[in-house]
Amino acid sequence: MRKPLTVLGLTMMLANSANAANWGYEGEHGPENWGEFASECDSGQNQSPINIQSVTKAKLEKLNFDYEGEVVSLLNNGHTLQTSLEGKNTLTIDGIEFTLAQFHFHTPSENHVDGKEYPLEAHFVHTDKVGHLAVVAVFFKLGKANPDLEKLLQNIPSKDQDIAIKVPFDTDALIPNDKEYYRFNGSLTTPPCSEGVRWFVIKETQTISTEQVKAFSKAMGNNNRPIQPLNARMILTQE
Repeated sequence: MRKPLTVLGLTMMLANSANAANWGYEGEHGPENWGEFASECDSGQNQSPINIQSVTKAKLEKLNFDYEGEVVSLLNNGHTLQTSLEGKNTLTIDGIEFTLAQFHFHTPSENHVDGKEYPLEAHFVHTDKVGHLAVVAVFFKLGKANPDLEKLLQNIPSKDQDIAIKVPFDTDALIPNDKEYYRFNGSLTTPPCSEGVRWFVIKETQTISTEQVKAFSKAMGNNNRPIQPLNARMILTQE
């Protein structure tokens, strides 16, 4: 049985993989070559992201968010823009309390719905006391400028730079009001591509303007892993 990842272990593993192979999203360091230094990226059977289709209705419990904290800084780690948080930020699901470690962004989206790609996707990464992971994904569609994203975009860091957030930014600012979701078992979408991750993809989308998409793209580039085979997995949705 695979041992669960602790937050520290996850951070160290990601850092070691990055240092060892300098992974990225194109060329010789792109996703098609990640398996050379992170075998689960190639051998795993429950990899993320996926195309969400042919869903099965089931009795799923509500996502119980208790995000009381704030975003305090934004880091450009060379692969994504990732937040640092303070305060209590928890998600309760399956009778387990998960703590939000960080959230970050991918452009364009990694997961698709019925083949549809979105210009931006946010991943809220949680861990429980023994290291199990739960990721909540939120899509952004083209529309009006998002005032909350604009707060982050006022503080875009350069690569390897961590910038303090100047305007108060609540941790729950980007979570939609309607929290109906798709659920499936998956993995991390970056090396080491570890499986055993609970995925919850919220159906309701937020908006983002063309200018804001350009700002994220300029900072991160295209940082979306290609769609992975579903294999024997089921995708569940609420009845």
